[in-house]
Amino acid sequence: MDRKEFSAKTVSEAITKACVAFEITSDNLDYKVISEGSSGFLGIGAKPAVISAKVKEEEETSKAVEVKAEVKASPEKKALKAKEDDIPVEDRAVDFLNKIFEAMKMEVSISANFDETEQELSINLEGEDMGILIGKRGQTLDSLQYLVSLIANKESEGYLRVKLDTENYRERRKETLETLAKNIAYKVKRTKRPVALEPMNPYERRIIHAALQNDKYVTTRSEGEDPFRHVVIALKKEASSGDRKGRYDRNRNGRYEQRSGGYKGGGRRNNYSESSAKEVKAAETEE
Repeated sequence: MDRKEFSAKTVSEAITKACVAFEITSDNLDYKVISEGSSGFLGIGAKPAVISAKVKEEEETSKAVEVKAEVKASPEKKALKAKEDDIPVEDRAVDFLNKIFEAMKMEVSISANFDETEQELSINLEGEDMGILIGKRGQTLDSLQYLVSLIANKESEGYLRVKLDTENYRERRKETLETLAKNIAYKVKRTKRPVALEPMNPYERRIIHAALQNDKYVTTRSEGEDPFRHVVIALKKEASSGDRKGRYDRNRNGRYEQRSGGYKGGGRRNNYSESSAKEVKAAETEE
């Protein structure tokens, strides 16, 4: 078998890609490191790791013997096996995960559901020590999800979205990030200084953006290159450039009236909620 090149952020990830492509375990992979890759400075000038890989000779010989045996025993069975797209995508995903957990010597119950309308494969894992599969900030779970996505989309015409979860981690993480976004937004309003969050994957960055998209005083933006791309929360320009002066207009009676939100000049209360009024007051005090 000819060698093929695989690139990823790290050598380890490149090896994993090669194993998925060849459908073998790492002990049956013959590879050479072409480039170790580098993270660069703050993501600038980052270079991917590159390896040259092929299946070990022993594995190739073993596979050839298996194919010959199948042809003699049952040609029809071989034809069905070769056509992977006849196998339901959820079965392929579950089979792949079972092999991983077997190698890890973990007993994990897997339930999978494929929604053809949404083109989404949802997989839930149950068992003991699920924290091992979640990893630090969900990194292990994200890696497993990425690998399952490669398997699910390998023989698919369109793109299938894969969602891998355990112990409702995704929803709990979402709530944690939303709380973090609001707390950092409060800090930015108080100090008038932007805050850069830790690097996050695209899914988590979207949660931060969505949590603050309707905030009147702060804005969010993504900066840097993967794997160091992160969200920056900053005060909006109109809020930091003395917009408070433009919030009040003099009416016909010579009294100042707030254009939108807060209280009008005569002390009559408008439809602002109490919490919103406190936020406006806090923001104006800091300006």
